Amino acid sequence: MSPTPQSPDSRIHSVIVVGAGFAGVGAAIALRNAGIDFLVLEKASEPGGVWRDNTYPDCACDIPSSFYSYSFAPNPRWSRMFARQEEIKDYCGSTVTKFGLLPHLRLNCEMQKASWSEAEKLWQLDTSLGLLRARFVVMACGPMHVPVTPDIPGLESFTGTTFHSARWHHDLDLTGKRVAVVGSGASAIQFVPAIAPKVAQLTLFQRTAPWVLAKMDVVITEKWQNRFARFPWLQSLLRRALYLQFELLNYSLKFPRAIARLQAAGLKNIARGIKDRALREKVTPNFSLGCKRILQSNTWYKTLAQPHVQVVSSIARIDGNSLVSSNGERCQADVIIWGTGFEVAEPPVAQSIFGKSGKALSTHWNGSASAYLGTMLEDCPNLFMMCGPNLYAFSSAFVMIEAQVKFILAAIRSTEAKQHASIEVAASAHQRYNQAIQLALKKTVWNSGCSSYFIDRNGNNSTNWPWTTWYMRWRLTHLRPGDFSGD
Repeated sequence: MSPTPQSPDSRIHSVIVVGAGFAGVGAAIALRNAGIDFLVLEKASEPGGVWRDNTYPDCACDIPSSFYSYSFAPNPRWSRMFARQEEIKDYCGSTVTKFGLLPHLRLNCEMQKASWSEAEKLWQLDTSLGLLRARFVVMACGPMHVPVTPDIPGLESFTGTTFHSARWHHDLDLTGKRVAVVGSGASAIQFVPAIAPKVAQLTLFQRTAPWVLAKMDVVITEKWQNRFARFPWLQSLLRRALYLQFELLNYSLKFPRAIARLQAAGLKNIARGIKDRALREKVTPNFSLGCKRILQSNTWYKTLAQPHVQVVSSIARIDGNSLVSSNGERCQADVIIWGTGFEVAEPPVAQSIFGKSGKALSTHWNGSASAYLGTMLEDCPNLFMMCGPNLYAFSSAFVMIEAQVKFILAAIRSTEAKQHASIEVAASAHQRYNQAIQLALKKTVWNSGCSSYFIDRNGNNSTNWPWTTWYMRWRLTHLRPGDFSGD
C-alpha cells in the first residue's frame, strides 16, 4: 500500500480521523456509509495500528478471531481460533480496501497538534504535511500506542543490545545469546516461549506474577473456513456465543466465588507446567484474578520450567552487562528486551490537544484521564476520542468501537440537524457521569489493591468500565440531549 501523493489542503473537512488502526478504520467506514466528508490521517506508511507496530515472535490476539473483527465485515478465513499478528494486520488492510477508504487515507501524515478555534468553530491540526482544518475530529490514536521503557540506574553502562517488544529487532539473531526480559505481561507471555528454544540463557525479571489461564486455541480447518464462507450465519452464531461468554466472564468478576473458581483454573495451569515447588511459588500471583489484565497461554509455565530459564524479582540496576534484581540476584546478559507495555493511564495524545481554554488536555486531566462515555472531552467541542477513558472491559475492542461510532454519528447528525456549529458535553454531565463511574469501580476487583495500568498516578481507575458491555452499547446508542450544549 503506497502513500497517497500529497498536495496543499486548504479545504475545511467535515471530519478528520486521526489514526488508521481498527478504531479509525471503523469510524471511517461509518462516515463513508453516512455520506459525510472525511479524511483519515495515519503517521505510518500503512494502516493497522497496534497490529502493524507489534511484530514480536508469536504475537497474537487474546480474543477469539471471529469476535475480534467488525460485526459487519466477518472474515471466514481465520486460520486459528486466536489469530496471529500478521493475519490481523492483513484483515485491517483488506477492510480498508473493501470499503473504499484508500482515497480518504493520508499516509505518512502525523498529527502534531490539534487546536480549537472558538472564532471559527473549527479544529486546526498541525501535521507533518502542513495545516489541516475540520469541523469535527475523531481521535483514534489507540490506548496502546507509546511503549514504556523504564529508567533503570546504570542502563547507560550496558554494552549489549536493548529494545522494546513493540520495536522488535528482527535482524538480531538471538541464537546462543544470554537474554534478559524485563516484564511478564501480555507481550512477554507470547514472545518468551517463542524465543526460549534459541537462546543460551533467559532471565525473566518479574515485578508481579500475572494470572495466566489456559488458551483454548485451535486450528480452524479449511473445511470449517469453507463452511463459514458458505453459511455466514454459522460464524455469526459463533460470534454471538463468544459475546455471551465474554459478557458472562466480565460480569462474573464482580463475585468473589466466581473469581475463586477462575483462580483455581489458573493454579491448575501453573501445576500442569511447573513441578518445582519453589518456582511455583514465584509465579503464583498474590492478588485476586482480574485485578490486573487476565492473560492466556499454554506454553508460558512450561517455558519458565526449562533449566536454562530463570525467574527473578524486578530489575533494580545494571552494572555493565550484569543485571541486578531487587533482592540482589545477578545475571549476565547480551540482550535486554523490555516487555514493559504501553502508556495507557495517561495517553500521550492528550499533550497535543488544546481545547477552548487554550490549555492542553493533559493539563486538564492532571494525571487522571476522564471523558463522557469515554468519548467526549470537557473543553473540547466537536472532538471525539475512540477507546477513551473508562471503556476497557474484558471483551472484544470491536464491541466498544462499533458502539462509539454510532454515538459519534448521532452527535454529528444532531449538531447538523439543529444547525449548530458545535456540540460539547456539559460540565455538569461530565462530572456526574465520572463520579458515577468512580463510585461503581470502587466495588470491583480492578480496584482491589494491586498495582496495574488500570490505576493512574492519582489512585483513580481511569481505564475500566464497571458495568456490562450490553449497558455500554445501550448508553452509547441513546444520546441524552440535556447532557450537551451547542451553539
